[in-house]
Amino acid sequence: MSNSADHGRVRASYDVVAEEYQERVGGELAFKVLDRALLGVVEEAAAGGVVADLGCGPGHVAGWLAGRGAKVVGVDLSPVMVELARREHPGAEFREGDLLRLPAADGEFAAAVALYSVIHLEPAELLPAFAEMRRVLQPSGTLLVAFHLGTEVRRLDEWWGHQVDVDFHFQELETVAGLLAEAGFTVGARLEREAYPEEAQTRRGYLLARRD
Repeated sequence: MSNSADHGRVRASYDVVAEEYQERVGGELAFKVLDRALLGVVEEAAAGGVVADLGCGPGHVAGWLAGRGAKVVGVDLSPVMVELARREHPGAEFREGDLLRLPAADGEFAAAVALYSVIHLEPAELLPAFAEMRRVLQPSGTLLVAFHLGTEVRRLDEWWGHQVDVDFHFQELETVAGLLAEAGFTVGARLEREAYPEEAQTRRGYLLARRD
């Protein structure tokens, strides 16, 4: 986040909704068939190396991967989310940190996923975030990014009855693909889908990329 105020807004908002987020979203992979398939691709590409779940929230994606035998490190901005993830998914490791300053060594991860975490970045922050993801990936490491498609920005001041202050940035598929290329990735697959009935009704975009 480009300034401490915005960084704090996102962190505080997710701290507030963490427990309810876990209750409402923690089981979503049960109906997200495409997500499970793409996560399987990432797991296979990691070839036994460590997979990073960047913006892991309550850890359900990291937990799913760990349940399949993968070594996983989840990273989230919200300390409450990190503690919740540790409680719910002891088979994975979790660290507190943000996408612009990942708490990881150069080349630490064989693969990484960033599922709906870049949506809280300002447009100018996407390129530095992708450069940071490239830093922590091994050469030829795989990255999966998912986000809401469009050009709007939705600001929430109330979320499930909790007072929050957080922006959701929608992005065009080719815009994000171009930024990934600029950051040093080769995009190998572009996918779009409509929302499932159980989730927020937005179009979803996925990019599967390889670190150059």
